[in-house]
Amino acid sequence: MVNVILCGGNGARLWPVSRTHMPKQFTRLINENSLFQETVFRNSKLTNKLLIVCNEEHYFLAKNQIDEIKHKLPKNLKVEYILEPIGRNTAAAIVIASLHLDEDEIVLVTPSDHNIKAQHHYEKSVKGAVAYAKEDFISLFGIVPTYTEVEYGYIKAQGNNVVSFKEKPEFEVANKFVASKKYLWNSGMFCFKAKNLLSNVKEFALDIYEPASYAYGSAKIDDVVRIDTDLMEEIPSLSIDIAVIEKCLNLKVVVADIGWSDLGSFCSVYKALSKDKNNNAVQYTKNTPLLIDSKDNLVVSKHKKVTLVDVDNLVVVDTPDALLIVNKDKTRRVKEVVNTLLEEESTLPIEHPKVHRPWGTYNVMEETPTYKFKTIVVKPKKRLSLQKHFHRNEHWIVLSGTATVTIGKTKKLVHSNESVYIPMGKKHRLENEGKIDLVLIEVQVGEYLEEDDIVRYEDDYKRDN
Repeated sequence: MVNVILCGGNGARLWPVSRTHMPKQFTRLINENSLFQETVFRNSKLTNKLLIVCNEEHYFLAKNQIDEIKHKLPKNLKVEYILEPIGRNTAAAIVIASLHLDEDEIVLVTPSDHNIKAQHHYEKSVKGAVAYAKEDFISLFGIVPTYTEVEYGYIKAQGNNVVSFKEKPEFEVANKFVASKKYLWNSGMFCFKAKNLLSNVKEFALDIYEPASYAYGSAKIDDVVRIDTDLMEEIPSLSIDIAVIEKCLNLKVVVADIGWSDLGSFCSVYKALSKDKNNNAVQYTKNTPLLIDSKDNLVVSKHKKVTLVDVDNLVVVDTPDALLIVNKDKTRRVKEVVNTLLEEESTLPIEHPKVHRPWGTYNVMEETPTYKFKTIVVKPKKRLSLQKHFHRNEHWIVLSGTATVTIGKTKKLVHSNESVYIPMGKKHRLENEGKIDLVLIEVQVGEYLEEDDIVRYEDDYKRDN
């Protein structure tokens, strides 16, 4: 069996924690591991092969997070990647993944952003789904609803047979579904033989199958599968449920009592966290919040000392560059905030202050039109591209580790508490040849300080810009 892990989606309702370049699946919402890492842990106990489908911008983020936990994973675990240049929803991702696999392969498709608490019950549910898949059924995982939720799809079931679907119903309808006890939440997880899924796609969604097949057949395959942007754009953007699954006849549903949540909003994050005596939940904080006569709140804050006095039922999310305060019952409306910011051409929904790169991270500390301060961390045995800038000078101050710095034809070592100056227009490269993280401060000075002021001459990570 192969586990296909879907890493698409931006998690807009979890802004400002989740952003386009650091979506919720790669954030640490519940514990010290990201939701993506928890998904890898969970499924590595069931298979020796993972096929990760993600946006090409998130490839090194996914790879780095797997490297972080590699010592805890089975040694024989094989990990492969399919990189999408743009997202085209789950139908395209699952079809391309199925085309990549042997036609008789059993495929377990799981999102990367779900929280599942009951591992034993999860393994039991997967075993049941695999048994149906071996009999040429497409298996769904249905969750018994515990409350009325309009953001989920619903499956009407009789035993393990699927009767009908209803995608994101109105509240009154969803409330009737839950009360009837005949409906299950659609978890978005599937199990099938690759050939059975593809035969249904050919029958019910030929407009997806044909361009997806052509895009995969034209892909560049080296260490990863890279799909061409123009060909990806030709694939209709539809969920696998709407495009295919809801039209299939060979379906079975496994009722999965697995402690499941998709963590799609701060309300669901609140439900997943432990609470204090006043039913408050706290996440991320280094400074324990002071909560006076306050109850039923969620506080997400990594740096500041948060204090609440005589307030109830709030979500307070503090990040270095954004603060969100919302009624806990209205957290679905956070998406409206994101849409408004995008209309204002703000980068807040897209960029996180801490930016991940294949060589490490950088964090913008202060920015003005003419200067910018960053902290930079370069991982051992990694280096940045050989590059130059047209509009800025750079000063690097090493805080820990030793930097190997190339400027023009000169190469030298810069140690802790030493600095180096890089004039604009000069080819240069930063490298960490040591065994510990290289940490430095970068001061940029110039008339234009955006990240697109870069010309790359050599790059270990095959980036064009």
